Amino acid sequence: MKITLKALRVNYGLTQKEMAKVVGVYPDTWANYENARTFPNKDVLDKIEKYFGVNYNDIIFSSYLRFNRNLVNE
Repeated sequence: MKITLKALRVNYGLTQKEMAKVVGVYPDTWANYENARTFPNKDVLDKIEKYFGVNYNDIIFSSYLRFNRNLVNE
């Protein structure tokens, strides 16, 4: 199953601020991950995988979504 960072966060009922704290980044940094302005480094990706129980290959980054907006319910 493919899923976005935003969908993962929302499905767990977390705010961007809460998710940023979970992975140890600033809230603005997490927002940038969700919007594909920047991408998480290996340490942050490991935390995301562990917290949500997903594999990196299951995460869709927003650059793909620019062409497939229907994948994210904003």
